[in-house]
Amino acid sequence: MARAKKEAALTPEERLQAALVPDWEWPYKLPENWCWTRIGMVSNFERGITFPAAAKEAAPTEDNIPCLRTANVQENLEIDDMIYVNRDFMKGNIAKLVRENDIIMSSANSRELVGKSSLVTHIPFPMTFGGFVLNIRAKEMSSKYLFYFLRHEFLAGKFIGESSQTTNIANINTTTLGNYEIPLPPLPEQQRIVDCIESLFAKLDEAKEKAQAVVDSFETRKAAILHKAFTGELTAKWREEHGVGMESWETRELAECFEIVSGIQKTPARSPKDNPVPYLTVANVYRGRIDLSDIRYFEVTSKEIEKLKLQDKDILIVEGNGSGNEIGRCAIWHNELPLCIHQNHIIRMRRKTVDILPEYALHYLNSEAGKSIMRERSKTTAGLFNLSAGKIKTIPLPMASLDEQSEIIYLIDSLLEKEQWAKESAEAVLDQIDLMKKSILARAFRGELGTNDPSEESAVELLKQII
Repeated sequence: MARAKKEAALTPEERLQAALVPDWEWPYKLPENWCWTRIGMVSNFERGITFPAAAKEAAPTEDNIPCLRTANVQENLEIDDMIYVNRDFMKGNIAKLVRENDIIMSSANSRELVGKSSLVTHIPFPMTFGGFVLNIRAKEMSSKYLFYFLRHEFLAGKFIGESSQTTNIANINTTTLGNYEIPLPPLPEQQRIVDCIESLFAKLDEAKEKAQAVVDSFETRKAAILHKAFTGELTAKWREEHGVGMESWETRELAECFEIVSGIQKTPARSPKDNPVPYLTVANVYRGRIDLSDIRYFEVTSKEIEKLKLQDKDILIVEGNGSGNEIGRCAIWHNELPLCIHQNHIIRMRRKTVDILPEYALHYLNSEAGKSIMRERSKTTAGLFNLSAGKIKTIPLPMASLDEQSEIIYLIDSLLEKEQWAKESAEAVLDQIDLMKKSILARAFRGELGTNDPSEESAVELLKQII
């Protein structure tokens, strides 16, 4: 109350000077008819309602109301997944109802997400907002302009430095946010800036959608290549040129072609005193690749070394980690280290016949057919997944002739290399689009989009109306 009286006692000129950012505090120079003010001068803040966790309801009733939370604050406001709370928590305050053009900010979140905002573009049903979000309502100015400015500051990581940090949560309080500087152009220029941003973003979003489709469909295209490979379709032309048919293919169990064993059935000492030996764990084996960035060293006996040391082109298969999607992930060893052994949760397959190429078998195990067989065989009564050497041994392998295996490997590797290149190129486009959006927003709030009309009335006059 005292503060309100003090502000009311100020003259209009004094209020204006209080609303303007002094030139020595300007973050950067603006066009002549723009001005620097503070977010608290051009918007009102409404805190969300508070309620105990036990008050959350999963379905609507006559007595409750949908409530926005931080999970709903995405690039666009997402209202498909809402919680519901009793209307009594609003205490009859209609300011706690969401309005069109409100800006919903995640004011309490992780450091990476604090300050993220969504714009309310439509109200399909009455809703309120919870205590971890802040409702920002623009005064006499473009809500979209304010929203895009807040988005720029969030993408630039500015709110991380402005937030206070507790154990797990970063917070932006209204005092800090209210004192935050914002460039204010004349109202018509605000609209032109918004129109320009949205036009440019629409074109970028179209390109982003196409690039994202390439990334999202990578696994599907990869699966299709492997399916064609092991049904004979991929090398149909090769067989025609070489005068052979599908009758040259046969089916064998893996144990006919490979020696299949599990690793050490004990946990070696973690602090070896003599002759430490690199020790491969499931964390080192991914689908199609070995990662040695984090390798352990253990002390093992010479007998164990002789039994479990890896040889060039050994296939390594993860026995299980409880997940059906990751069960049986496998890769091939290429003597990355002079000496290395593997743990008991890794199955090793070593070629014992000359008519099978390890790379061929690896591609099959990484195909949907191979993964499906391993998932099915690894199911346990507890609903988890656990593979074993015994279950691997009887997996049927569709085998082409040695020459056709070589051709299949060549075609798979060539096609997957192209698909990987396409995926990485699309990912680079996505990164570039995000950078371009940041650049557009940065230029927008410096008056560098070419939309400003210097003859328009100064934004100072707009600020006078707002305050």
